[in-house]
Amino acid sequence: MEAVVRTRSRNEALLIMQEKRESNARSYPRRLPLAIKRAEGIYITDMDGKQYIDCLAGAGTLALGHNHAVVREAIEDVLQSYLPLHTLDLTTPVKEAFIDELFDSLPRSFAEKAKIQFCGPTGGDAIEAALKLVKTATGNRAILSFQGGYHGSTHGTLSVSGTTSPKQKIHALVPDTHFLPYPYEYRCPFGIGKGGYRIISTYIENLLDDPESGIVTPAGVIVEAVQGEGGSVPAPVEWLKEIRRITKERNIPLIIDEVQTGIGRTGKMFAFEHAGIEPDVLVLSKAIGGSLPLSVVLYDRRLDQWEPGAHIGTFRGNQMAMAAGRATLQFVKENQLPEHAHEMGVYLTEQLESIQKQVASIGEVRGRGLMMGIEIVNRTKQPNQIGSYPAYPELAKKIQQECFKRGLILEVGGRFGTVIRLLPPLIISKEQIDEVLQRFHEAITNAEAQFGLH
Repeated sequence: MEAVVRTRSRNEALLIMQEKRESNARSYPRRLPLAIKRAEGIYITDMDGKQYIDCLAGAGTLALGHNHAVVREAIEDVLQSYLPLHTLDLTTPVKEAFIDELFDSLPRSFAEKAKIQFCGPTGGDAIEAALKLVKTATGNRAILSFQGGYHGSTHGTLSVSGTTSPKQKIHALVPDTHFLPYPYEYRCPFGIGKGGYRIISTYIENLLDDPESGIVTPAGVIVEAVQGEGGSVPAPVEWLKEIRRITKERNIPLIIDEVQTGIGRTGKMFAFEHAGIEPDVLVLSKAIGGSLPLSVVLYDRRLDQWEPGAHIGTFRGNQMAMAAGRATLQFVKENQLPEHAHEMGVYLTEQLESIQKQVASIGEVRGRGLMMGIEIVNRTKQPNQIGSYPAYPELAKKIQQECFKRGLILEVGGRFGTVIRLLPPLIISKEQIDEVLQRFHEAITNAEAQFGLH
């Protein structure tokens, strides 16, 4: 390998080795070709010494950015204590302190009736647990999910995810999963746009009450308060309230997937709090482990009907993740990072909408807190009946490449792969956001010029 390094950049050498040895399923290195040498705060430095602003942040995992002091200290304390690093589901003082901090972060009325299940390291495993939980508790089998939703890439979670491309070659996904329209104003499924969410809630209520709907009484409804991979699409708070009313009146457990939105990301500690509702089941991962692998399910104790061992996982006792997670929760609350995320989100939206007026390809700027989406569209083509232009995934990809050249890491996702997504660490400052905006503006202007847009 040293011979390779001498003839190529260190970055390129590691990328070549990665391509040679890693699975064809790898994804991020294809769009963000770098090998990381160092990371601190919102910055990443590659093997060749180039520095990047990280607005991907582990797909929302790094609430406090890279290598935050409180996270490092918490990990070091565990290492120095000689506690076991791996405990299955046996308890320790570290685990109980984490649970105390997490329960203290929940709305009090939910915390008072909640129980917790520690799952495998990923959010996908916690979603699997949540689905098993409601099926066990209700005795029912059907699950209602939403178009555009993303809940994981395991066999079960893929079954309840809206994305279709990974499903094409996977046969016999979990049956009795039914997909409902999600309130996506720019691409309204009913061709109405603003206010279309009212039709969706009416449709869902009628479906549940119609004895000829073809859908048996569901075991649960699973939803994201803000669709992440679906394109940073926030559900209207009025609609979330209606979904909660509809499910509660029919005694259908409501699962809210906050794997990406939880722990201050959207301007509240949890995204469901914007609507003033409470789920029956709350799924958390990503930021909950303070940058280390951890996932949990919190749920109303009346659903706790499963038998011992009904959901297990070898690596559900990660002590360093629990310590790092507790330290992150404390820092988020003590430093009012949800409020900061809200303020920075408002500022970011205003500035992006200003850029929108100066360029040709932004169809919509949307999001909640520091979970933003910029939909890239083709205005050279005809809009639909509500004024929305066709997606322009090729241009979105080029914008991402131009951002990367300028030292800005961000993701592209959403329907048709046409949404630029921003998920910076919650500690990002206004001055740092200004730098992000400058690089993004330069990148989109340059990309549009290459596509002949003015």
